[in-house]
Amino acid sequence: MNREVLGKRYEVQQQLGKKSGRRTLLARDVVTGNLVIVKLLSFGSDFEWDDLKLFEREAETLKSLSHPSIPCYLDYFEVNSPNYQGFALIQTYIPAKTLEEYLQTSRTFTESEVKEIATSVLEILVYLHELHPPVIHRDIKPSNILLGERSGNSVGKVYLVDFGSVQTVLAAETGTRTVVGTYGYMPQEQFGGRTVPASDLYSLGATLIYLLTGTHPADLPQKDFRIQFEQVANVSPSLTNWLKKMIEPDLAKRFTSAKAALTALEKPENTDITNLTIAKLAGSKIQVIKNQDHLEIMIPPVGFHPIIILIALFMGGWFSFVLFWTISALSLPFPGNIAMAVFSLPFWGAGLAVIYGILFAYFCSLKININQQKISIDYYVRQWKIKNHISSPREHINRIIYTPKDVRKNSEGDVFEVPPKLVVWAGVKKIEFDLKSENIKSELELEWLANELSNWLNIPIRTE
Repeated sequence: MNREVLGKRYEVQQQLGKKSGRRTLLARDVVTGNLVIVKLLSFGSDFEWDDLKLFEREAETLKSLSHPSIPCYLDYFEVNSPNYQGFALIQTYIPAKTLEEYLQTSRTFTESEVKEIATSVLEILVYLHELHPPVIHRDIKPSNILLGERSGNSVGKVYLVDFGSVQTVLAAETGTRTVVGTYGYMPQEQFGGRTVPASDLYSLGATLIYLLTGTHPADLPQKDFRIQFEQVANVSPSLTNWLKKMIEPDLAKRFTSAKAALTALEKPENTDITNLTIAKLAGSKIQVIKNQDHLEIMIPPVGFHPIIILIALFMGGWFSFVLFWTISALSLPFPGNIAMAVFSLPFWGAGLAVIYGILFAYFCSLKININQQKISIDYYVRQWKIKNHISSPREHINRIIYTPKDVRKNSEGDVFEVPPKLVVWAGVKKIEFDLKSENIKSELELEWLANELSNWLNIPIRTE
């Protein structure tokens, strides 16, 4: 490529991109010496008047915008040279790479970095959508978001570029509808040629999912036109819920504005997407707290029982005897005293194990947590977690088996009772509940828990 000068001022340095009827060039302003971006719309065999309309709209829109994270309009003119024929739009050059370029180099983004990028883009969208008339970008995707170099704890300065698909709300309401955008980032209404400010929110949500998963949104599974990203993106429930509302296919359920989405991102406790419900079985102390993204089952401790008094008296006698034995052993001549004292250690251990077992059985509560990422079962004394029993990825849960109470005969003809039991399989991990453990007091409670788990996980109950 020769160092051609366009518009008698902009010396072409290199071609940055090319697609149907358009080229993006890096040039140097020979007057100021600054690098600039030249966007060319060429008259060719594939030229369409709709392309010129969008190109002129981009130029007019950029001319009206003034935001530090959006390229500035510099010039617009017709080009008629041996190499180029068409129109040129000149805008400021931003020395930064696109998110798409970062993704292609296998860069990964943490949850905090994604939230920082989301905040920056939303602040730009608040500015665009609150203009009169509002400006809708219509093509937010990783290749149209630039990210500068890291600065301290910041992920880098974020910029929104390429307003070639831009539309004002006024133009959308009074003009013809043109379908523009990129597959995978376009909401349903955009396919029909209808675009609203919330359409940009969908595109941003899909972009953020790409950053979190490393997978193009179009390559992720869908259900009822909703991108199913939860199993792939290992992020907090609050961000998962926020993203689900960003990419909600139904406009009525999506965030209504960039400002509302920004507020919900910064203060997730103020969002209305949790919809928690609390379920209890009459007469039971077991409690189920759930919404579409999270299930929590709380099984309280047994608490004080009269038998504890008898056990305490027995253990008092036990420790008195062991203590007497240990003191007597230590009073013997050396080295016999050491041997006898060491011999008493297992009895101390047995007594402490019994005490621990009693406290664990009667005063520990059980909490089962299942979200889009994992299932965890933990033991608590009041609000303090003292033991993790199970932790496994959510997708490993594949079977729920409930065995009702039954009466059977063994090989010798003796009749015996089989107690009810609930088993949840998470891969090779077996999670078992019965009336002898976990403070479940009745078969009705066990059956109710089986149904709650089955309904929420959408896994049928098997019986054995």
